[in-house]
Amino acid sequence: MILDQIIGFFSNDMSIDLGTANTLVLVKGKGIIINEPSVVAIHRDKHGKQRILAVGHEAKDMVGKTPGDIEAIRPMRDGVIADFDMTEKMIRYFIEKAHKRKSFLRPRIIICVPYGLTQVERKAVRESAMSAGAREVFLIEEPMAAAIGADLPIREPQGSFVVDIGGGTTEIGVVSLGGLVISKSIRTAGDKIDMSIVDYVKRKYNLLIGERTGEDIKIQVGSAVQLDSELSMVVKGRDQVSGLLSRIELTSEDVREAMREPLREIADALKDVLEVMPPDLAGDIVENGVVLTGGGALIRGFDKYLADVVKLPIFVGEDPLLAVAKGTGKALEEIELLQQLANE
Repeated sequence: MILDQIIGFFSNDMSIDLGTANTLVLVKGKGIIINEPSVVAIHRDKHGKQRILAVGHEAKDMVGKTPGDIEAIRPMRDGVIADFDMTEKMIRYFIEKAHKRKSFLRPRIIICVPYGLTQVERKAVRESAMSAGAREVFLIEEPMAAAIGADLPIREPQGSFVVDIGGGTTEIGVVSLGGLVISKSIRTAGDKIDMSIVDYVKRKYNLLIGERTGEDIKIQVGSAVQLDSELSMVVKGRDQVSGLLSRIELTSEDVREAMREPLREIADALKDVLEVMPPDLAGDIVENGVVLTGGGALIRGFDKYLADVVKLPIFVGEDPLLAVAKGTGKALEEIELLQQLANE
């Protein structure tokens, strides 16, 4: 143990929130030092050989705008690894960027993964980090990390209900006495909401727009409930009938209609968890309510929408976008907590 502490002193131990939309890296004692999109841009030559052009922000700027020999890839899809090779390269890039080779020892790393990841997928995440330069790898499940990051009393003998709405998955967890009592993961989250907006604009207005535009619409005018003053924005795209470039005015009422189905799926998942809740924990949840984290928690009025469906108090956690990353960072700071929560 003393040797491990000495080693830890000389190495920059870090935690990684490996998200579908963004990857966040925290270094022990320094906080969040990297917050970049989970995107890798590669160039393929005529012989089929690949080389990485960019990772993160620079790669995301290329999405939907690349020539034929360049491809912008999202290695994570629906909360799981869709491209093992690219995920490894992305993890290696972020580790090297965070570590900056200042230490002669490889870092110990804790990685946050979605609940319900198969053993094969867990092994792939662990091996990706090891081959990317980690000394030791721990995995922590997303609902637990979100609960820790939202400062819920996870070690107390009482139920804490957290819902993390990320890019690829919505993670639902009930935590008590340092463990997940009930967990559920559904592949309806930010990406699916974005695509529902893209599909709606295509269906109603015959306008073709990309995923990034769908995300911008969600952020700027999206709402889950009727607003006192409805919002609107001009959306540009290509008319699928004439083939010419065109623009329309989209209102928050339009976007609410577009998002109706995925938001209902998230609400139904909450109801599913509540239906199997042990009675003693149910009493705690009635008293303490449900905490929302993740980017989806920022959709206007989503807390009110869910409260109306499940008839419980719903709260948006402080700094919801960073809750999972902060939770993995706190687990890294406390070795005992790290070893208790890591899924070996």
